[in-house]
Amino acid sequence: MSEGTAAAEFAARLRELKERSGLSYGVLAKRLHMSTSTLHRYCNGDAVPAEYAPVERLARLCKAGPGELVELHRRWVLADAARGRKWAPAEAVEPAATAPAAETETGTAEKEPAAPDDGPPQDEVPEVTDSGAPRPTPRSRRRTRTAVLAGIAVAAVLGGVTLGLSLSGGGETDGDGRKGPVGAANAGDGAGEHVTASPSPSTSTSTSPSTSPSAGKKEKGAPSASASPSAAPPEAAKGGAGQADAVPLTVRTAPYTWEDPCSQRYLIDRAPGEVPPPPLEQDVPAWTSAVGAVSSGGQYVQLTVQGTGAETVVVEGLTVRVAGKRSPLAWNDFAMGYPGVGCGGNVPTRSFTVALDAARPVVTPESGHRDFPFKVSESDPEIYYIKADASAYDVSWSLELKWSSGSRSGTLTLDDKGRPFRTSGNNGRPAYEFPLGGEKWVPEGTTKLE
Repeated sequence: MSEGTAAAEFAARLRELKERSGLSYGVLAKRLHMSTSTLHRYCNGDAVPAEYAPVERLARLCKAGPGELVELHRRWVLADAARGRKWAPAEAVEPAATAPAAETETGTAEKEPAAPDDGPPQDEVPEVTDSGAPRPTPRSRRRTRTAVLAGIAVAAVLGGVTLGLSLSGGGETDGDGRKGPVGAANAGDGAGEHVTASPSPSTSTSTSPSTSPSAGKKEKGAPSASASPSAAPPEAAKGGAGQADAVPLTVRTAPYTWEDPCSQRYLIDRAPGEVPPPPLEQDVPAWTSAVGAVSSGGQYVQLTVQGTGAETVVVEGLTVRVAGKRSPLAWNDFAMGYPGVGCGGNVPTRSFTVALDAARPVVTPESGHRDFPFKVSESDPEIYYIKADASAYDVSWSLELKWSSGSRSGTLTLDDKGRPFRTSGNNGRPAYEFPLGGEKWVPEGTTKLE
């Protein structure tokens, strides 16, 4: 499907919802906290939102049903993929696609242009500090000496790849085989989404450069051997002899999705006065990273699976892999929903549950929903929602997706950028809530509702 066709069909869905709501562009934009011109561009097909969060907020504001939400997400996935964004298969296996852009005349990384969203311009998007306050990003300086520095960039990249592949030791990691708070996202990860692809049909790998717990210790800054994009044959990305070895699907993993704000909670090893107010859903990855948060009581993971071509790929099933079980974290429990504010939620199609406290957790379809297998292709993606719950343990876990296409088959490991998901029970932990319009966290249940 061409970019124009996919974007036009997606925009038509948005216009249909807008017209049905009876609300003007100005009223909708105000309620969605975006500019009227931005909403116009989305509905006219002039731009595709860089993230799905504003699209879902618009759909819910226009009272879209469960089936409409699923179809709208599917249309956004197709429009996003047709635009050739960062999770396209060729970019997932071709390291050279990002190497030249990493070196510019100013020494500043240039990112791929993205469609306008409801935030400030790209060069004015604030970073999130540990306190939750925005930090301005300086503007890029004037470019100079393009040809000379481009040559230096190429030499530096080639040297860096050679050095990274030759190093095998050094650097210290924690018990889970990685640095930083376990289960927390990296600041600046955007929506916290992770694209997984395997260069070999028989090998489970992740394209993330983060060190996997099973990969052992690696030199700081060097990619894991199992996760390095350079492990894929160059022909796989260029349509050469290695095309038969390329995995025919990609998976976008969003481990910080909210089923609804009222049910989402996080355990944080900080006093209430040191924790910033609840974030918007699209800001969760940076927020959790800043405070070292771990999903509390449950975790809602969204998987978007799409084929890379016209051929049909069968998604045969998902398997839970438990990396470790410990006593629940003795941290404070923070609820994301505001007291007294209603949250209803619908159970989307392709919804599954995982009981992490079980001796052998399995992926089970919600009542009335189909179980695997499912079929996907480039024009027909699938979206799976995995609701994992834990009460008796602090669990590190991941998923394995089994696929087949003709004579080929394999598995993909789905995790949080090369690290296990982490979900901890919260029974008996001190719980806090943030009153709507309040200034600080208070003990849960103490907010007076009018």
